[in-house]
Parts: sequence; structure tokens; C-alpha cells
Amino acid sequence: MDFLPVRRALLSVTHKDGLAELARFLHENGVELVSTGGTLKALAAEGLPVTAVSEVTGFPEILDGRVKTLHPFIHGGILADKDNPAHMQTLAEKGIKPFDLVCVNLYDFESALAKGLKPRAAIEEIDIGGPCLLRATAKNFHSMLVLPDPSFYKEAMDEMKANGMRVSLPFRQRMAAQTFARTSRYDAMIASYLESNPASGE
Repeated sequence: MDFLPVRRALLSVTHKDGLAELARFLHENGVELVSTGGTLKALAAEGLPVTAVSEVTGFPEILDGRVKTLHPFIHGGILADKDNPAHMQTLAEKGIKPFDLVCVNLYDFESALAKGLKPRAAIEEIDIGGPCLLRATAKNFHSMLVLPDPSFYKEAMDEMKANGMRVSLPFRQRMAAQTFARTSRYDAMIASYLESNPASGE
């Protein structure tokens, strides 16, 4: 699809810079907001209507937050090819609402390492759901917009303003490329840490 209408967004960010402005812009333009944890609280504090991921999935966050977005009602809504009638039929049959925009940035593993945490504690700072969301959305850029960093929020809003709350395919592809570059660096940082820090029972 050349121009993607944005009607439903999933927001789940570590860095809250620019979040309120982006979310308010989306809400004022009729976009449904879905969120998790601290991001949900931040949006609610701004007076914005927001749906918890647990309401979408019908399942609470578990394992100290390790599992919250890893669910077909989330990833099915992200990975469906909107140009594929069979995909859209499956969503309808399963009662899955599609997403159009995913805005995620990752746990700050680098800052966690600066605290000198032991490996057992440090691995709790490794983001799992975030990279899954980012990679799924970036893979499906023909049907989705991914925003992996606050530095892209203004450009995304300008894109939507210029195109009647739609985003162009070239912009979506560029955001996908930026996303894979970031998840690649993130994984490389974790790999380097694990290679140089022996595990222990602590």
C-alpha cells in the first residue's frame, strides 16, 4: 500500500521524550491508543484515553513484566499484510484488530551496564518484547509504520499532517531500516557483554 492510514497505535517506550506530544496529536486525529506499563501511566496522566495491552489480550502481564505483548492479539495485528485478503479475513475470524503504528524504544541496557550490575541482574535489563515489536513492525513496513526513537516523532507527525493522517511507503521503509539498525546494535551490545562477563549463580 502506497499510503497507510493511521487509525490504531501501540505505544511502549522507555524514553518518554516527546511522547505526550505525539500521543496527543494521534488522539486528536482519531487514532486509538494502546499501551503498557509506565507508558500507559504517562499517557493517562496527560488525560489521554488509552487502552491497556492486557485489555486487548485478555491476559495480565506476568513474570515481573517479562511477558506482556507476546500475544497473537498484538503480533497478529502487527504482522498482517493489509494488502492480503486472506490475512485480513483471518484477523476478522479471530477477532484481532489491526495496528497501523508501533512506537517503541528499548530498555537502556547500556545505562544498566554502567551501574556495574552482576550478570544475573544485568540480564533483567535486556528487552525482549520491545525488539520483537520493533522487528515485527519493521518487517511489515508495507502495512505498518514503526517509530524506534523520539527523534523521528516530529517527522512522522509532519508526514501525517501532509497526507491526511496517512504515511507514505518510502517513509515507512526508511523507518524500518532505522529500526533494524537499532535492534542490530542493541543485540551486538548484549552479545559483547555476555561474551566478556562469565555467568554465576548470583
